[in-house]
Amino acid sequence: MEAGKDQAIWLVVMAIPEGKVASYGQVASMAGLGRQARYIGRALGKLPAGHVVPWHRVIRSNGQIAFPEGSDKFREQVSLLEREGVEVVRGRVAMGRFQWS
Repeated sequence: MEAGKDQAIWLVVMAIPEGKVASYGQVASMAGLGRQARYIGRALGKLPAGHVVPWHRVIRSNGQIAFPEGSDKFREQVSLLEREGVEVVRGRVAMGRFQWS
């Protein structure tokens, strides 16, 4: 069952357009997982090497990057988002402007 949940999550994340972001809760809802937002991060952490899932487009509902500021993953996510035209200011994205709907 867990593999099926992970696949559903990855398919939703694949649908997030370049230049947009979605919250963990939004992805959970769209994947049919209700309010299991915390599971989304775990599923994205299981992505196999060489994947093409744009994990970097998933952030907290308040627009905050979930990784600790200054960490390698934080810098990588900010870099990937900025390459797509998403503005990240002090570790946050303006959800009103960049959230996928």
